[in-house]
Amino acid sequence: MLHRSLPLPADVFITDELARRPIRLADHLKEKQALQEIAGCMTEAPEKILPRFVDLAMRMTGGVSAGLSLLEEVPAPGVFRWHHVRGALAAFDGTVTPRDDSPCGVTLDERAPVLSRHPERLYAWIAAAGIEVPEVLLVPLVVAGELSGTLWIVADQSGHFDGGDARSATELAGFVGNALHVLRTEERLRRALEAEATLAREMSHRLKNLFTLASTMIRLGSRSASDKDELARGLLSRLHALASAHQLLMAGGDAAPSDLGLLLEAVIAPFQPDGNRPVALNGPALPLRPQAVAGLALIVNELATNAVKYGALANDAGRVSIVWGVEADRLLLTWTERGDQAVTASPDHVGFGSRLLDSTIVRQFGGRFTRDWRPAGLIAHIELPLAAVSPCH
Repeated sequence: MLHRSLPLPADVFITDELARRPIRLADHLKEKQALQEIAGCMTEAPEKILPRFVDLAMRMTGGVSAGLSLLEEVPAPGVFRWHHVRGALAAFDGTVTPRDDSPCGVTLDERAPVLSRHPERLYAWIAAAGIEVPEVLLVPLVVAGELSGTLWIVADQSGHFDGGDARSATELAGFVGNALHVLRTEERLRRALEAEATLAREMSHRLKNLFTLASTMIRLGSRSASDKDELARGLLSRLHALASAHQLLMAGGDAAPSDLGLLLEAVIAPFQPDGNRPVALNGPALPLRPQAVAGLALIVNELATNAVKYGALANDAGRVSIVWGVEADRLLLTWTERGDQAVTASPDHVGFGSRLLDSTIVRQFGGRFTRDWRPAGLIAHIELPLAAVSPCH
């Protein structure tokens, strides 16, 4: 954090010279026409507008390179990534640079145009990249009222930029900020639509599973019931259990089980017919984060539903064991199927249910999921970061 803890070296940051240097004659009408032309295209294809703004910044100021440095939180908080780099430094497009140890960071701190001469003398990472910067003009980018990055232009000699260049670059930065706002709004909308489509597919998948489970309950109940009244009582009981489990899938909340064992019992209840308990649970008590309840319920429900459709729970003789434990900072859960109709090979088709499992385990929890297809039945291994599921770790 060099520029925050120490005064800015006057021989490197020379912004005051912008006011002292004579302003070159400029064709303001040509500049205005170019800006109007680009601005008119902004709503049609804003993703193509940004490099045109950078090109225009170079032409209007006579620079040899230019680009956008935009703040990011990934791969680390408070870094800039270079975008649409043109000219002499185009090879560095996509480069990540530090926010708090860079001329771009100084520009955001100053909230105004900044002029720097040979910043590689101050910032080791610039020198290490073999970049020589006789002079660079930087102006802040404001997107929806927030400082989001900089527009920068490099000259091939000291003494190049003047106050007119700073004015032109600042005006361009305003257009860039508007274009970025449009782009980010469109991206948020696209993600929202994708999330809605995924939710619709997930709900359709769950509904199909519910019909499958209901059919299985009727089939299993009819084998053991002595009359229609007993069949109805057993079926109603299991449907109530299924409804409770489905509620857990929809949301966690204060009413959800706060212990992993209790959660698994609630989710597995619809798969435990009267007088026949094919699913065995074994593991220590483990308190759960409310946010993790729905995801964990979904994982186990999906495994059980697949077992009803294709695996051990498709027949009366099939059995499933769920064993879990904690090792270091990980929750390990093993799902083991045994039954003479169990799947013995990895299916050729990967359906939405399988993708849903992978998405929940890997993307939501940051865990790992492996399947071992054995002649006796499927063994699934689930490994989740303990901090993602339990408040005590």
